Order: sequence, then structure tokens, then C-alpha cells
Amino acid sequence: MKKCLEVVERDRRVISQASRLAYYPLVVSRAEGAKIWDADGNEYIDFLSGAAVTNIGHCHPEVVRAIESQAKRFIHNTLGYSYYELPVILAERLASLTPGGFRKRVAFGLSGSDANDGAIKLARSATGRQKIISYLGSYHGTTYGALTLSAASPHMKRGLGPLLPEVYHIPYPDCYRCPFGLEHPGCGLHCLGYMKELLRLLIPPDEVAALVLEPIQGDAGVIVPPQDFWVEVKRICEEHGILFIDEEVQTGFCRTGRWFAIEHWGVEPDAVLVAKPIASGLPMSAIISRSELMERWSAPAHLFTTEANPVSCAAAIATLEVMERERLHERAERVGGYVMKRLEELMGRFELIGEVRGRGLLIGVDLVKDRRTREPARAEALKVCWRAWERGLVMISFGRFGNVLRIAPPLTIGNEELERALGILEESIDDVTKGRVPDTVLREMSAW
Repeated sequence: MKKCLEVVERDRRVISQASRLAYYPLVVSRAEGAKIWDADGNEYIDFLSGAAVTNIGHCHPEVVRAIESQAKRFIHNTLGYSYYELPVILAERLASLTPGGFRKRVAFGLSGSDANDGAIKLARSATGRQKIISYLGSYHGTTYGALTLSAASPHMKRGLGPLLPEVYHIPYPDCYRCPFGLEHPGCGLHCLGYMKELLRLLIPPDEVAALVLEPIQGDAGVIVPPQDFWVEVKRICEEHGILFIDEEVQTGFCRTGRWFAIEHWGVEPDAVLVAKPIASGLPMSAIISRSELMERWSAPAHLFTTEANPVSCAAAIATLEVMERERLHERAERVGGYVMKRLEELMGRFELIGEVRGRGLLIGVDLVKDRRTREPARAEALKVCWRAWERGLVMISFGRFGNVLRIAPPLTIGNEELERALGILEESIDDVTKGRVPDTVLREMSAW
């Protein structure tokens, strides 16, 4: 670990720690497929995918070739003052893949954060309304608009106010830890009733421009709404002329067993926000919306000098081609179902596991101190991650309480690698439950 620890110490002296949630001293030197090697030559299986980014695996040969080929032609020529074909090809592909049988336009950016900022601008300019509704527990990014939309933790906003005005938050349907203490389906979708009361008593619905939502809340701990939820939310939005904006930054591009998670509910959004896996790790985001919405804003409302960078576009086109050809949404559903079954079997052995939930290969393992009270077991989750790393598996814990193990490997992970990783996870949970992981490791972990 000598080289890794040396780099970590240098990092702490010169890199802003506002951009890091530390789990263990992993210093990546190489990655391929579902494997990572650190600076000291240690090999790991990747259950994080660079935060659900490398959906087709690290350094996929077709993406690497596309990057190399384009870099030899030209690396940059701003879309703001010129034209080139790559973003047109990519926009056409995105328009054909995203849900909605209507004409679409695409606006490019660099990250999920700026896509969420763009969604606010788009909604306000298109509707002439100012108010935006988002959900408690949501994580949309860290630029000011995205930060305002987010409600994952008060710490991420501390000392940064005032944030954007006219953004309101409502309860998300977390059926495992219902904020109202109710049980589904007997609750009658009480959280939906909360939205209706908000529109009736506090917010004039004809002043609401958009609802920005994650179809599955990722960083909140993989919270999956009931099957009837988004259909009814969409109906309310249509009734009041509120735009239904589907934030798929983490759930998009085959991760949940569909191209986009909202397809599990059969709902057509007015706009879809994408980023993370679109270009296999190169900076890229996009807003894909009903064409008429973008015809109502004008340049430079959402212009970035390096948006639709040609190298990033080439990587994105190659990434989508791999996903389509290998039908990775189907593989994610099939492999994810197997992983869920294995994890549910572990519940029979470990009382520490309170719930296993997710769709496809976006899975959360909720660790609890007591299954009856569902008290979150954050320290235990951190220890599991530490021991898994020591054994050769890269994973983290996240969620509103920091107690949910995040299972999000590349969708191309091989069967042998998957079995080995699940074995490491089981052994790591066993070590934690038997007190074999010391409290001292917690001092090294800031984490969620």
C-alpha cells in the first residue's frame, strides 16, 4: 500500500476535499472491464462502476478506438460558433431511444448537475411559470440549480445559501421508511395526497413550471416507488399543465433493466435528463425534450464552450452502439434478478440486512441494527465496505442514512467475477457481524 498511501497524502495537501467522500485509500492506476488495479498492483472487482458511469465496463475497446480516431481528427471546436456532424448523429440517436412518441430536440452539457440546471431554465422559459417541485431525498448535483433541487442532506447546502427561489420539496414514496409511518398499499398513496394538498393549499398549480423527479431515487438508497405511483403523478401534472421532467442521470442507459427507468411505469416524460454513463466516463450530459419546449428559449441560455465535445460525442456514439448490440438492458434485468435472489438469501443468514431492493443492476442492501425498528446501521455498512475493499471488491455505502450498500457493477461483468464479488460481500458481512472489523477503520472514512 506504500504507493497508494503516498498519493493519498499528496492529494490531501493540494486537492479540495469538498469533492471527496472517502471510504478507503484506493488509488486507481488501471481499469478494464469490471476490474480495477491500484497503484500498488492490487486487483479489485468493481461494484461501483465509477458511480454508475462505466455501464459497458472500463475502457471498452470500441470506445477507446472511437476516442483515438476522433482525437486524430480534431479535439475541440465549439458548438456555439460552428457545426460538426457528431452531435447531430448523437442527438438523433438519443431522440430515438428516449421514451415519448413525439418530436424532440436535444441540448448538450457536461454533467448531470448542469442538465438539472438546464431543466429549471427550460421549464421556466417554456411555461412562463416560476415554481419547481422536487422530492425529499433527491440528489440532482452540486451546481446551484441542481443543489437547490436536491434534498439528500443538509450538509451539502450548509453555508452556501441563499439558493434558488421558488423550489419546493415533497415526500418521496419510501415504502420501507415511510415518512408518515404508513404501509403500502393500505396507505392509499398518502405521499401523493401530500402533493395534492400542497397544490390545493400552498402552491397555485398554474404557477408550477415543472416537477423534476428521479424515477428511482439512487443516492437516497435505491428507493423504488410503487407500480401505480408515477402514472398518477403524471396525470396530476397533465391536469395542471406541469412539465414532467425525468431525471435519469444515474438510472438511464440500461442500468435498471430498461433503457430508462421510467419505462418500468410506462409513462412518457416531457423531458429526460441524462449524463453519467452516456460517454463511458467522458464529460457529457443531455436534455432531451419535446421539441416545442426548446423552441421557446434562445442562445446563450444553455451554452457551454466545450459542450458536445467531439471526442466525447464519439465515445457516446460508440457506447450506445455497444448497449444496443449487446442488449444490455436485458442483461441487466437478467443478471440483476440473479443478484437480488442471492442477496435475499443472505437475509436469511444475516439479521443485519433489513431489505434488498432495486431494479436491474441498481441494487441497494439496507443494513439495520434491528429489523423491527429499522434503525440504520451506518457504521456497520462502512465496515462492510472497508473489509470488502481489503478482500478485493470496490463498493460503497450511501443513502439518506449512509447505511445502504450500493450494488452497481458494470452491466458487462462476467459470471466468474460476479460470483467472486458476491462471495467477498458475504464474507465481509460475516466479518462485520462477528466483530472482526475494528472501529478504528471508521476514522479513515468520511463517506455518505
